[in-house]
Amino acid sequence: MDRIIENNAAIGFKESIKQTIRSAALLFVVLTIITGIVYPLVTTGIGQWLMPKQAGGSLIEKDGKLVGSTLIGQNFTEAKYFWGRPSATAPYPNNAAASTGSSLGPLNPALAEAVKGRVAALKNADPDNSQPIPVDLVTTSASGLDPHISPAAAYYQINRVAKARGLSPETVQALINNNTEGRQWGVLGEPRVNVLLLNIALDNATKTSAR
Repeated sequence: MDRIIENNAAIGFKESIKQTIRSAALLFVVLTIITGIVYPLVTTGIGQWLMPKQAGGSLIEKDGKLVGSTLIGQNFTEAKYFWGRPSATAPYPNNAAASTGSSLGPLNPALAEAVKGRVAALKNADPDNSQPIPVDLVTTSASGLDPHISPAAAYYQINRVAKARGLSPETVQALINNNTEGRQWGVLGEPRVNVLLLNIALDNATKTSAR
């Protein structure tokens, strides 16, 4: 009798294990379908319907060609363009596949040297400019991809850009004002200027003045 009970218990245990495995496998398949197929399709569809530009990466075209995204900075270095924030991404600045900050602390000598080099580059590009250099022009952002600078950082570059473009400083300042974004919902963040959009507006203004 004891052996029969033991056999029945063993059989019951094996059946319980099989049932548990079947339930786990079924749950795995169902969750994979929901989270791996249904959810991405639904959220993508809703995004494309409600916010097609943002869902597509906030891409910008100029003269029918893709030139970038409003979400990722670009490494402008020519005097005729506004410069964005320095980027610490590798192997090149503003590498969207390697978002990172410099990880240099405020007491790190390497940070002081990096800032000193950026200050020198700004002064060499505009030696007559005696204004204080805004901090966002000489320090990297946490992501290394920041597409914005402060209005102060844009104003600092007015004379250099105007001279290189043959435009009046007033014209360039007006472009900055027209491309300054306010605080989100009026309370979050600070006013900012998207460098890529500003440089596109600058190119357009230069074409207009050349006609």
